Amino acid sequence: MNARVQRGAEVYDLLRAEYPDAHCELTFADPFQLAVATILSAQTTDVRVNMVTPGLFRRYPDARALASARQEDVEEIVRTTGFFRNKARNIIGFARGLLSEHGGVVPRTIAELAALPGVGRKTANVVLGNAFGINEGVVVDTHIRRLSTLLGFTKQATPEKIERDLMKVFPREWWTMLAHLLIWHGRRVCDARRPRCEACVVSHLCPSSRV
Repeated sequence: MNARVQRGAEVYDLLRAEYPDAHCELTFADPFQLAVATILSAQTTDVRVNMVTPGLFRRYPDARALASARQEDVEEIVRTTGFFRNKARNIIGFARGLLSEHGGVVPRTIAELAALPGVGRKTANVVLGNAFGINEGVVVDTHIRRLSTLLGFTKQATPEKIERDLMKVFPREWWTMLAHLLIWHGRRVCDARRPRCEACVVSHLCPSSRV
């Protein structure tokens, strides 16, 4: 076992103990809802998305309903998530693609998911890991990108390359939970503006620690 893999295992175990309840903080009832919520979560908070989605899914409970929605109506519902025109267009496009290509059923492969409008690799990984329990890759959001760099697990800049580095360090069965742990730690302790290194359970393993 190389040093980076060993340190990765130690970091994972410590964060797992620190956040035993770590999970996806988007509220969803099925894979369709999770995919839509994840698309809406770009450049906003999960809290904000969770305020919007109950009304959205009451009106458009499935792909067929959302596929036939008027964009202006969807824009009004998702307005507070920011970039609401693009997001409305993306989730309607996703629903239409899901309906035409998969009969409204969310597919279980990254290739099929990522081919749908509005869905990139990050969203596909979120859906596969959290709706289906499939560890196909590692979600890379802003928290994970920052913490992966600070912890010395990658020197890459793009999400795709960061993901590949993380997949080399951590075993497949950890990939979905790893993302939750890094996101929770980024939100609660390793803040981008004021990281609380003195309260960090992995500071002694972090090359960037200020302690």
